[in-house]
Amino acid sequence: MPNPTKPKIAFAHLGCDKNRVDTEHMIGLLAAAGYGVGTDEAEADYVIVNTCSFIQAAREESVRTLVELAEANKKIVITGCLAQHFQGELLAELPEAVAVVGSGDYHHIVEVIERVERGERVQQISAVPTYIADETVPRYRTTPEPVAYLRIAEGCDYRCTFCIIPQLRGNQRSRSIESIVNEAQQLAAEGVQEIILVSQITTNYGIDLYGQPQLATLIRALGKVDVPWIRLHYAYPTGLTPEVIAAMRETPNILPYLDLPLQHSHPEILRAMNRPWQAGVNDRLMERLRQDLPEAVMRTTFIVGFPGETESQFEHLCQFVQRHEFDHVGVFTYSAEEGTAAYELPDQIPEAIKMARRDCLMQLQQPIAQRKNAAEVGKTVPVLIEQENPQTGELIGRSPRFAPDVDGVVYVKGSATLGTIVPVKITAADVYDLYGIIPA
Repeated sequence: MPNPTKPKIAFAHLGCDKNRVDTEHMIGLLAAAGYGVGTDEAEADYVIVNTCSFIQAAREESVRTLVELAEANKKIVITGCLAQHFQGELLAELPEAVAVVGSGDYHHIVEVIERVERGERVQQISAVPTYIADETVPRYRTTPEPVAYLRIAEGCDYRCTFCIIPQLRGNQRSRSIESIVNEAQQLAAEGVQEIILVSQITTNYGIDLYGQPQLATLIRALGKVDVPWIRLHYAYPTGLTPEVIAAMRETPNILPYLDLPLQHSHPEILRAMNRPWQAGVNDRLMERLRQDLPEAVMRTTFIVGFPGETESQFEHLCQFVQRHEFDHVGVFTYSAEEGTAAYELPDQIPEAIKMARRDCLMQLQQPIAQRKNAAEVGKTVPVLIEQENPQTGELIGRSPRFAPDVDGVVYVKGSATLGTIVPVKITAADVYDLYGIIPA
């Protein structure tokens, strides 16, 4: 129970799923220490804003949130990547900020609040983040009850020229297989139906602990956990070895869903991105994946407008997308991040051209996505029921082909208990979503 003598704390969460896990641990730690924690910023004594600083748009959202809270005269604790990125600048520019906590220091949140209560203005930031929480750290999940993210590693050893993540999150540090399996078992005991494995590079899991990637071993170990669906996010293409594919194919609760952050297809752009190991591999890789895991649903993301990207290189990417027909595609315009190698590159692309290329690529993808969804019509597929429209009674869920928040949903007619997986006959489809009924 919350201790009424302690201040009330609200959370504003921004950013990625890995950031969400940090938020959940901070909530768990504060609640365990007797603090009342919620989302009511108006009633809170402190608002903790877990920020994102990955690209300019994310920073702008974080800053906008902070300014709005400052204008409402709230005492603000700034955590996460923006805090790690700008550190003391935030305290200098926002008088309402009572503390900044780095991306690798969220486990100190109780101590930070205690110090603030004693009148300190706190900067709790490690120069190089090295911490990663395990299954023993209190956690309060903020996702829908049947879904949970499970972080298997933190940080990144790659140095892609467009990416600031290693500076904000540190080098890769993996949790042990035993620790991950223990947390998965805890989540299963809580009734979780879908676990989503996240890290910066899931296919590099374990290389820092075991001397070589151990994703295949981890997959097989998680196959013994009583959870119906386990989904992998952020699988770098070169790490999808025959051993990993075989483990996915042979482990029934691992969904055949591949999130491949390819970023581009042209070898020269990939070299400029410091991803030369990927250049020339994409076509062969895609053909092998289609052969070895023919039922796989494939999602990918691309960056358009990288410095020096020519019209012919962009056309190469367009042809690549048309040739391989991904189920889901996300397209981002290049964001020049100070402190990254690409920030200094010549031939920066005008913003209008970036936007035009993004729109063009998304328009090319739409009929592909429509066909992929239309192919589901007539099938009976498992759907995890997550919501009910209170006005219409219509159920909303996801089939294995849809990851939460980034893909579509399934609109379902019929009766089912929230948080359960039920068979649904797909009766219609559009570009993004499916529609179906629960058979009588």
